Amino acid sequence: MQNNHIVIFTDGAALGNPGPGGYGAVLMYGQHRKELSDGYRLTTNNRMELLAVIMALKNIKVPGIEIHVYTDSKYVCDAVEKRWIYGWRAKGWAKVKNVDLWQMFFPLFEQLKPKFHWVKGHAGIVENERCDFLATSAAQAKPVKIDTGYENLRDNGPLL
Repeated sequence: MQNNHIVIFTDGAALGNPGPGGYGAVLMYGQHRKELSDGYRLTTNNRMELLAVIMALKNIKVPGIEIHVYTDSKYVCDAVEKRWIYGWRAKGWAKVKNVDLWQMFFPLFEQLKPKFHWVKGHAGIVENERCDFLATSAAQAKPVKIDTGYENLRDNGPLL
């Protein structure tokens, strides 16, 4: 592993979608490695996919370093690579699903400028499989943490 960039793998899971969910992330920099995961009592897969990226980016301690994010989420990867997030922001985030998370993600994205790469899930990619394990385990652990963005939207009207 080279020391000149950070490699991040992420994954999200929801059992039932919506249902109990979790995220997993693996961050690697040189010889350093950090794993992140957490679970929520009620959420969706897409929310956990995006939250995994957000939590990983929040853990970056080296400003200005090149970052590569590997995800099996077309939802997250396409939103960035196809530049949908810029259109969403220009339109004031109107009618955007998971708006609370995209608004949390966008400043991190602009500050850190990570490059996104889509990888096929369940294809034997070691770190992607590890993230899947972390996310699924967190979802299966009977989490009690509340995904307030999801539950507040659900309880206060239709989800966008």
